Amino acid sequence: MRFFDFLGIQHLVLYLFPAILFILLFFAGLKFSYIETRRSQERESKIIEKFPDGIEGREAPFPLVLSLTITGTIVWGLLYIFFIGTRGVKF
Repeated sequence: MRFFDFLGIQHLVLYLFPAILFILLFFAGLKFSYIETRRSQERESKIIEKFPDGIEGREAPFPLVLSLTITGTIVWGLLYIFFIGTRGVKF
C-alpha cells in the first residue's frame, strides 16, 4: 500500500466498505431470519439428544442467510475455476 499516494486510500476504501457492508447485511440476515410459528416454542424446548457432561441437543432452525452464503461461496468458487480455466492465465 502506498503511503503518500491517493490511490492507496482508494484501495483501502474499496476493500473496507464492501467488507463492512457484508458484515452488516449478514448480521441483519441472521438477526431477522427466524420466523416464529406455533410450534417454535415446542421445537426449541424439546430435547432430542443427550450427550455426556450435561450437553443437550435441540432442534433449531438453520439460518437462511447462512445457507445462501455457503451456496454462493461454492458457486463463486466453481465459476471462478471454470472461467480462469477457459480464459487462461494472462501474464
